[in-house]
Amino acid sequence: MIKLMLLTTNEDLIREAMVSDVDRIFVDLEYINKSERQKGRDTVISHNSIEDVKRIRPLVDKGKLLVRVNPIHANSKYEIDKVIEYGADVVMLPMFKYAEEVRAFIDFVDGRAKTCLLLETAQAMVRIDDILDQSGIDEIYIGLNDLHISLGLDFMFEVLGSGLIEYMVYKIKSKGLPFGFGGLGKIGEGLLPAENILCEHYRLGSSSVILSRTFRNENVNSGIKVDIEKEVKKIREKEKIYSKYSAAEFDENRHIVNEKIKEIVKSLNGK
Repeated sequence: MIKLMLLTTNEDLIREAMVSDVDRIFVDLEYINKSERQKGRDTVISHNSIEDVKRIRPLVDKGKLLVRVNPIHANSKYEIDKVIEYGADVVMLPMFKYAEEVRAFIDFVDGRAKTCLLLETAQAMVRIDDILDQSGIDEIYIGLNDLHISLGLDFMFEVLGSGLIEYMVYKIKSKGLPFGFGGLGKIGEGLLPAENILCEHYRLGSSSVILSRTFRNENVNSGIKVDIEKEVKKIREKEKIYSKYSAAEFDENRHIVNEKIKEIVKSLNGK
């Protein structure tokens, strides 16, 4: 089964996630240049602090706390030391462009937690061979949102439909590293339906995915509350089906995904 990751520091939501077959709680500390980079887009900017890691650590089962730090900067060593001190099981590095940044990150972590690279810049994609040559990488995650911005595309899943994901996955798999990509909404929902995206994860051999904000009960004040356990069960049921798919069935889904992506891009451009 694919690791399902929920981005939250809400204590009630974490408790619910821990009994709902959610594999990881994701804490986002990244803020450097993020507002400027995603200005005018329908994205969520987290406003968490290092102290949130310490606060929620007792609520999260061992091995299930992932923390995204900032890109490499002057205070990276302090930030990484702190999140590890406060109990991060996995530390994620975003927005890197050079192998040297990855090397610095791995050295700062120094084997005290697992390392996860968030590959989300065009530069990192082009330099993927040098980046993957760095020893000490435990996982790779391909971030479609910032990657599609970096590439000047209109829709984040264009990266999936273009074959660029396959290009990166081939190289990541050759190093024997687990990987994940993008985000996953609730089954039966989304411009590009979640079930089609999930099927692509199985076709490509992905091992993790971030659950979208539709799982975070952000509309609870309007009386709408997501039943996380129920929604996760729907995902797990679909996984059972996709785990038995044939190559022909995967190809059919891939064709559906590519056609839907083209339609969405045309609609975004008013064509």
